[in-house]
Amino acid sequence: MKNSILYTYTLLSYTLLYPFTFLITLTVLVFYHMGLRKQIPAVIWFWATGSFLLIGKYYRIEGRENFDKRKKYILVSNHSSLFDIMGIMAICSRISWFGRANLMQIPVFGNVLRAINYVPMQTIDLKNTKNMMGQLINNSESQTVAIFPEGTRTTTGDLSRFRKGFLHVLKASQLDILPVTLNGFFEFKPKNRFYFNYPIKLSARIHPPITYNELQQLDDSEIIARVRNSIESALY
Repeated sequence: MKNSILYTYTLLSYTLLYPFTFLITLTVLVFYHMGLRKQIPAVIWFWATGSFLLIGKYYRIEGRENFDKRKKYILVSNHSSLFDIMGIMAICSRISWFGRANLMQIPVFGNVLRAINYVPMQTIDLKNTKNMMGQLINNSESQTVAIFPEGTRTTTGDLSRFRKGFLHVLKASQLDILPVTLNGFFEFKPKNRFYFNYPIKLSARIHPPITYNELQQLDDSEIIARVRNSIESALY
């Protein structure tokens, strides 16, 4: 498909996606301030699945049998695109995100993050670590915690180095890890390209959980290797 056609489809998609996201954002904020927090995950799921429909992309999810919705996990995934968050939210909307603290400073968006129980990764000192771990333990009592171990989107399509932030989450919550591989997202919309590559197929592979009992026998480097190998095994 020629780039001019891709640009046209992309612009049309943005004209639908931005107003839709704006309306969802308003809905989340209204629910949050009205104390209707239990309804927010359903709104988020509607946003995630609706966004793929609006841009005309079918999103295939494999390995659903590995995800027990009655349980809570640390969900870890590769990170390569603007649409990764939608991809994860379409799998599990009752989720608490763990990521960069500076995102909390963005007007309006910061309030949305608070509404969905976002936990900012603070500078690691004694005070911040205690506060961060307290939030994580509190959130993990009610829902799954999601992390992109790479920290930021890859610019090559390959897995970047895993940071150790998710190890703090693992040790604080003692939850099983649920690895997820997102495929096609980098080729569809990487960090450094404007248009969407529509012929690309989007899919996710949910891997069998890695139990905390298994991981607590390993050192940090072995844990990272175990989780990374699981995600990388289905990456193409």
